[in-house]
Amino acid sequence: MHVDLPDKLYYGIGEVAEAFGVNTSLIRFWEKEFDAIKPKKNAKGNRKFTKEDIKNLELIYHLVKERGFTLEGAKIHLKEEKSRKTLSNFDVIRKL
Repeated sequence: MHVDLPDKLYYGIGEVAEAFGVNTSLIRFWEKEFDAIKPKKNAKGNRKFTKEDIKNLELIYHLVKERGFTLEGAKIHLKEEKSRKTLSNFDVIRKL
């Protein structure tokens, strides 16, 4: 999955959800479930995602939606040392 986002420091949750083709509720749910996603929140509670958050979301999307992992399986996979191998493979695939 290739995400087309403009080059900015922070992205709103609507932009992120549209780029991934999912609902904003799924992005909020993944934020609660995975520790790797830490968006900044302003005084009104609006979430602002950094490029690092987008990269983590891409990896989670790849594991859950494309490879068919369960949420628990994706959490375990991210915590294990295999995630480094998956991350490098994912980067290669993303660049292609």
